[in-house]
Amino acid sequence: MKKLIPFLAAALMTACGSTTELNVMTFNVRYDNPEDGRNNWKFRKERVAEVIRDNRIDAFGTQEVLINQYNDLKGLLPEYASVGVGREDGKEQGEFNAVFFRRDRFTLLDSGSFWLSETPEVAGSRGWDAACERLATWAVLKEKGGTELLFINTHLDHMGRVARREGVTLLIERIGKLAAGRPVVLTGDFNAEPGSSVVGHVLACGIFNDSKAVAATKAGPDWSFADYGSIPDGERPLIDYIFVSKGVGVSHYEVLPDHNEEGFVSDHAPLKAAIHIEK
Repeated sequence: MKKLIPFLAAALMTACGSTTELNVMTFNVRYDNPEDGRNNWKFRKERVAEVIRDNRIDAFGTQEVLINQYNDLKGLLPEYASVGVGREDGKEQGEFNAVFFRRDRFTLLDSGSFWLSETPEVAGSRGWDAACERLATWAVLKEKGGTELLFINTHLDHMGRVARREGVTLLIERIGKLAAGRPVVLTGDFNAEPGSSVVGHVLACGIFNDSKAVAATKAGPDWSFADYGSIPDGERPLIDYIFVSKGVGVSHYEVLPDHNEEGFVSDHAPLKAAIHIEK
């Protein structure tokens, strides 16, 4: 038996080292709107960075980030690298759906953006019945331990029903090509509630689970959008999601507070998931 102990210990150490654990987030930070008064970005930006740091986020997707906000976040979070472009011109104009990831945890292998439209490669193209230009940003990340994953982040249109449906179809098609067998994390503001056809479409493709549905433990409210607290409690919707490809485990899911003692962090609450990927 004594001779077996070193062997068993080595086996257990190998097993324990075979899982990559990550904290991921989706965060609609609200665009820099001068009409927001005391909730304007200039008052909230440090709070946003604090939430990300305090929750030890390894990779996260953002929505509604304008170029000045993107630059602010890069300055406030120097430990993160990022990719993203403005949705109006593929450069700096309009909102970014940026992907951020820890420099000490990941190497960027590849990245890109495509528009949720009939012409996905045309920067600034608006699809179907959408009210706004919409895009997705993706990054293939290699964790220092060797695990690779595809992280993709988006923001579906708030008005166009066809645009939301076709946008999901395009996302699924592209993910099928980009994943190349890697695990996938899909984050974003889907402007649709859990029982909607939009979310149903994401799940029906057979690739994804909703992290909330499969998490071992859950915390926080059942909503993610309160419009700076102006929506009554019982009417606040859940429209932000972290989807993970099947085979990715979720140990914890949480809708974090949309405010702290200093004020609101955004009109949306950030979502966090602690995931694990078998190597």
